This record gives sequence, C-alpha cells and structure tokens, in this order.
Amino acid sequence: MLNEKSCGAIVYRKYHGNTEILLIKHINSGHWSFPKGHVEAGESEVETAHREILEETNIDTIIDPTFRETVSYSPKKDTHKIVVYFLAKAKNTNFIPQEEEISEIRWVEIDHACSVLSYDNDKSIVNKAKSFLG
Repeated sequence: MLNEKSCGAIVYRKYHGNTEILLIKHINSGHWSFPKGHVEAGESEVETAHREILEETNIDTIIDPTFRETVSYSPKKDTHKIVVYFLAKAKNTNFIPQEEEISEIRWVEIDHACSVLSYDNDKSIVNKAKSFLG
C-alpha cells in the first residue's frame, strides 16, 4: 500500500462584506476543489500548503494552523491518500492559474461554494470553515 500526503487550504477573502473562497478546477479530472499538493522532503504541512497555493494560483496567503481538517481517500488501487487543509487569508486577490494543472479559478461566495464543489468531503470542510470564521 502506497501512502501519499498532500496539504492545501481554503483560501478566503472579504469582498463587499461577504466571505469568498478560492476554488480551482483541475485540468485532468475536471473537478472543483481547493489548492493543494504533495509534501516535499523537509517541509512542514503549513509550508507545503503555502507553497502549493502560491504555485497553483499565484496568491500569497497567511495560513491559520489552528484550523486543520483532514480528508483521506483512495485515489487509485493500493494507494491511500491523506490531505490536510488549513484556512488561509489571501494577501492578494489577482490569481494566475498554473497552466499545467489548473483550467479555471474562481472566487465564490462561501454560502454558494457547495453548489460548485465536486466532492462531499470538500463541502463538509467548507461548512466547518464557515463556522470557524463566524
């Protein structure tokens, strides 16, 4: 059994009094989710999340490690994957998609995010993030 670990975040911004989160559409699978990627040697979970968000979206963030949610699943036979998600406040809001991996990026009002997200695990994390942000 191969074990994989990735880290990412629910990136948010305040916009006209609303909370919006950043959603990305993956080129290969076409599913909507959050920026994330594999942990590299010597990196902490927070460092991985920060690097991956920057690489995939060109958005710099302030990560809140007190919000930490995990999802585990099997992306393929004989592979177990854990993804750790944090909350991250966007320091800039103009995104540039990483062409090799991302087909589209959108800021979505947090209350509407569940209608865009592809997976129930992600919808659950958005609901936890909404409660956390108050």
